[in-house]
Amino acid sequence: MSLADQVLSINDDLPIRTDKPVHSGKVRSVYWLSDSDSRRLIQEKGYDVAPDAPLAIMVISDRISAFDCIWHAEGGIHGVPGKGAALNAISNHWFQLFKENDLAESHILDIPHPFVWIVQKAKPIKIEAICRQYITGSMWRAYEKGEREFCGIHLPEGLEKDKKLPEILMTPSTKGILKGIPGVPEADDVNITRSDIENNYAAFNFSQPQDIELYETLLKQGFQVISQSLEKLGQIFVDTKFEFGYVKNAAGQEKLIYMDEVGTPDSSRIWDEASYRQGNIVENSKEGFRQFLLQYFPDPDILLNKNRMPEREALAKENSLPLQAIMDISDTYIGIAEKITGQSIHLAENPKQEIIDVLASDYGLIA
Repeated sequence: MSLADQVLSINDDLPIRTDKPVHSGKVRSVYWLSDSDSRRLIQEKGYDVAPDAPLAIMVISDRISAFDCIWHAEGGIHGVPGKGAALNAISNHWFQLFKENDLAESHILDIPHPFVWIVQKAKPIKIEAICRQYITGSMWRAYEKGEREFCGIHLPEGLEKDKKLPEILMTPSTKGILKGIPGVPEADDVNITRSDIENNYAAFNFSQPQDIELYETLLKQGFQVISQSLEKLGQIFVDTKFEFGYVKNAAGQEKLIYMDEVGTPDSSRIWDEASYRQGNIVENSKEGFRQFLLQYFPDPDILLNKNRMPEREALAKENSLPLQAIMDISDTYIGIAEKITGQSIHLAENPKQEIIDVLASDYGLIA
């Protein structure tokens, strides 16, 4: 079995029975089940959701996205070996920990395979909920240019790059393009303030104004649970992005839950603490891959400047990266996943066939 066979790069062509188009994101594909299959599974498996709740099969891939582009390596390698299984394992671990700490639940109902989640449909909050414990990345770039207001928060003078902030900061941005909100540009991933959210809570998909405080509480609590856990493993939780949404339980009560993935190397920066104490930043997250790309290409502005998106897309499409770069990030993902979960991450010999087999035999979902 070749390395290319062990990498799941295309995940939107599985013969999962669905009567709607497959939604394919940068990393995950979502297959919405028919009403009859959703009802059947809820009954057979006893999921705590409304009997008519729409369910979906969410299949992760090994694709790697950075700077809003998908990258590939020489030898026909269109992903990072072990990445999908590592991301899901980490999220599963944190969601379980949230449950044990009496935080909110997640959208995941079942885990048939390391690459697969069965999820319930949620009404998403249209906010990328970002939490920061250190000043780095986009916040540092803005600060270095002299900006002292960030998402409506005033930053004090004298902050230093990669140093701990005086307190954990919540710096939200838009999820998707939101139209007609005063003062909020109609573009994806735009920084917003708490006032923007309060004054337009319905436009951000909040059911009621008091849920803004609940989402902030869940964001901060989730951040602290992960941060404290990583601290015991000699890791620093630098910053992260959470997503939230509403679902209804079997009794029809609406509740706010965690969605998507949490605390992964894709959605967070994680630094090695021992190295940090010695003055070095060792990334246990995708940030290491981003830094590689910035150094690998002679004109890093293409990767950083949103106005040069066509050039960036061409760069990703036309350049096969060195295999070693992909294997290095594979080691990072697998290493941090095994550290966090205490379990080995195994590369599947034929991930696609394994998924088909389990969804056919245990769930009756293969067309």
